[in-house]
Amino acid sequence: MPKGKDVIGLAKDKQAVMVDLKFMDFLGLWQHFTIPIAELTEAVFEEGLGFDGSSIRGWVPIHASDMLVMPDPDTALMDPFMKDPTLSLICNILDPITKEPYGRDPRFIAQKAERYLRQSGIGDTAYYGPEAEFFIFDGVSYDSGPNHAHYAIESREGQWETGSAVEYHFDGKTHATRPNLGYKPRYKEGYFPVAPIDSQQDIRTEMCRVMEQCGILVERQHHEVATAGQAEIDIRFDSLVKTADKLMWFKYIIKNVALRNGKTVTFMPKPLFGDNGSGMHTHQSIWSKGKPLFAGEGYAGMSETALHYIGGVLKHARALAAICNPTTNSYKRLVPGFEAPVLLAYSVRNRSAGCRIPLASSPKGKRVEVRYPDPLANPYLAFAAMLMAGLDGIRNKLDPGPAIDKDLYDLPPEELKQIPTVCGSLREALGYLDKDRDFLKAGGVFDDDFIDSYTELKMQEIIRFEHTPHPVEFEMYYSA
Repeated sequence: MPKGKDVIGLAKDKQAVMVDLKFMDFLGLWQHFTIPIAELTEAVFEEGLGFDGSSIRGWVPIHASDMLVMPDPDTALMDPFMKDPTLSLICNILDPITKEPYGRDPRFIAQKAERYLRQSGIGDTAYYGPEAEFFIFDGVSYDSGPNHAHYAIESREGQWETGSAVEYHFDGKTHATRPNLGYKPRYKEGYFPVAPIDSQQDIRTEMCRVMEQCGILVERQHHEVATAGQAEIDIRFDSLVKTADKLMWFKYIIKNVALRNGKTVTFMPKPLFGDNGSGMHTHQSIWSKGKPLFAGEGYAGMSETALHYIGGVLKHARALAAICNPTTNSYKRLVPGFEAPVLLAYSVRNRSAGCRIPLASSPKGKRVEVRYPDPLANPYLAFAAMLMAGLDGIRNKLDPGPAIDKDLYDLPPEELKQIPTVCGSLREALGYLDKDRDFLKAGGVFDDDFIDSYTELKMQEIIRFEHTPHPVEFEMYYSA
């Protein structure tokens, strides 16, 4: 494992002139500040560097604003976008007085979840493989005020553009106009015709190549189901914290590659009405001493441990939604008819179930795919919360019930109403989180301070959304 002096040596080898210190805020956005290379000493890796934490959402008040970032030497790599050679380090957050890790630091919570797994004796490593979908648009505008509200998405790949006489294109340097040439994916038919219908092959490949430069192994990339540039890039699974670190690089790379090509990316779960939204199907498994614990002789070749894990994830799914589907927009995706996994059931292969067991050719590939999370989830919190739910299922031998191998969307109404569903709103999910929090608090991984503070911040978002008049309300009610 590298130490501070190794990182300093790497910076010298790469001729870095600056060091960028990145850390995760309470709700899931990377924050950073940058120091000259001369300021990077071995003492920084022992004592940390101070910053004002009062400006970070949900953290400390202004009268107790001092905090420390503590760089993790294992995360050192060169930033692929900055003009001058810049070394990047991911940091944890410490209290400057006690030097203890800060309880609301999402990365620390994820590290505690890994530690709890080891202490439980169940296993020593939890692997996560997220499939974070996103949209690549040509432009976006949005605004709201006391007497107005609007948003508009621009995409020359959008099916709604078929009636336009011309197409507008910006490659990051020059604007161009040309006749409309057609070749636009129809609604729900973007998965996945070749070019010219798929117009974004090259930009996705560029994103993949930058990821590989940063040590992220890419397994595949493709257009997704929705029109207007919905995309998916799958990265290789890794242990919990390492995967969360990589997913933050994943988002950073995708947004910055898009920007330099004159595009804009969103990870919003449902930016388009009437077409598929973006999920973050998350593959997960537990291993012990190099052996997979989810392979066995049960349903679909799974072990009892794996089925109990599923039992925990399904039992706590509505509380998990507050963390895995953390926005008001998340619940516009979780509706029937758009391949969203709204039903809390499990099945082999069946993508309409909340938990799917993918086919695997060997015991090492046995895993659970939890399909309801979305890409606006803070990965440190979401992965940690799902692990805690699964471990609760294993510890208490929770029975997930019988698997359902039918098309869940075609079930007769009397069968359908017997299957529980995900929450219908963020407000509902927060209510379940408040009532069903003990599984998260096991081993001190999450605590009441975190959950209460998180809920308070999310309620502010809900109240703003619920109190703001919406254009659709004018359409439905203005003339009533």
